[in-house]
Amino acid sequence: MKITRIKGFSDLLAGETGTWQFVEHAAREVFARYCFSEIRIPILEKTELFSRSLGETTDIVEKEMYTFADQDAKGSMLTLRPEGTAGVVRAYIEAGLAQVEPVQKLYYMGPMFRRERPQKGRLRQFYQIGAEVLGRSDPFADAELLLLLHDFFSSLDLKELTLELNSLGCNECRPAYRTKLLAFLKGNEGKLCDNCKRRLERNPLRVLDCKEPSCREVTKGAPSIIDYLCEACRDHFAEVKRLIESARLEYRLNPRMVRGLDYYGRTTFEWTSDRLGSQNTVAAGGRYDGLVKELGGPAVPGVGFALGMERLVLLLGTERAGEDNRRTLYFACVGKKARDWAFPRVHALRQKEYVVEMEGEEKSLKSQMRRADKLRSDRRTIGHAPGKGSSLVVIVGDNELAKGQVMVRDLENKEQFELRLDSFEVELARRFPPKFAL
Repeated sequence: MKITRIKGFSDLLAGETGTWQFVEHAAREVFARYCFSEIRIPILEKTELFSRSLGETTDIVEKEMYTFADQDAKGSMLTLRPEGTAGVVRAYIEAGLAQVEPVQKLYYMGPMFRRERPQKGRLRQFYQIGAEVLGRSDPFADAELLLLLHDFFSSLDLKELTLELNSLGCNECRPAYRTKLLAFLKGNEGKLCDNCKRRLERNPLRVLDCKEPSCREVTKGAPSIIDYLCEACRDHFAEVKRLIESARLEYRLNPRMVRGLDYYGRTTFEWTSDRLGSQNTVAAGGRYDGLVKELGGPAVPGVGFALGMERLVLLLGTERAGEDNRRTLYFACVGKKARDWAFPRVHALRQKEYVVEMEGEEKSLKSQMRRADKLRSDRRTIGHAPGKGSSLVVIVGDNELAKGQVMVRDLENKEQFELRLDSFEVELARRFPPKFAL
């Protein structure tokens, strides 16, 4: 019986990974400019980490986590991470990073897991890139993250994304809004979905985040949290807006946006695209000043975001990026002497950063030329821009060795020329430097 992959889990094949590598490289480049350092956290954590951080009434905790018993610790439950922030905060506390350096700017990349209904851009194993700033409560940190994301999207030439911005207030001002919202929702309780009815008393703000059409219709007339912000939250939000406006970053206020996780407060944001249908959020995040303390650490503020790789790649398309724009140098060898001559030179060229391929088996020149042409075509499908990844073929056999020269054929430009054996590497480097590209 053929074994197939699990529903909601996907393979990334050679024709797709080029775009992913391009995105990851761009992220690392932009994060470095903003002085972020990479952190790598486990994909498996204790379940209580997520139930305490995300909130017992969130969809993630209630029905989406992959949770199972820890066979090495009786009574303990483990969960495949559904998001990255909680794990970063746990590592930050456990390693005592607040004592090492009060401000930590960290980013991560990797797979997350949620038991959701698989659909376009939304899988059960999905990948995120995220960043967290721990130890800063000032609005400059919020604005800096928004500008970082803007620069990252610009580096990918994504210009159609929309920034939506809101403030969720704090523990001082949110209770008054919660009371007002709860009264409004109870007046419309009969129109709410069963999930929202059940959560109404425990967390009425979650109703604003519900995607059910009936709930969205009800909440159109809901009071806006912006009208209930205390002076400190109002000033913080005004400063965030002023800072990004000074950098000419456009945004749209969205008072309905509350995010799906309970740890958020004050600034929240989403970057969305009209090209993704109903699941249109590409990146999202906000401030979570109480999370570190909630998880047993010091009272350290934080702000961060995560972006979905699958949705980002859908927007980019495979034609927008590549694994490598260098042309492939293919050695077509006819005869054992030719292969023996080529083998050490192939190794030397790879050490000089050329992309080189050769066959080890005895094959006809015609067969090897077909292989070289296929290699050129294959590399074009790995996310290369048009014209990149074409091959040069070095043809060498007994006749070439006897004459002391090899033939080089350019498959892209349909040209060929000869290089002397005794100066082969020097002449090749002169004509085509190691990182040569069309």
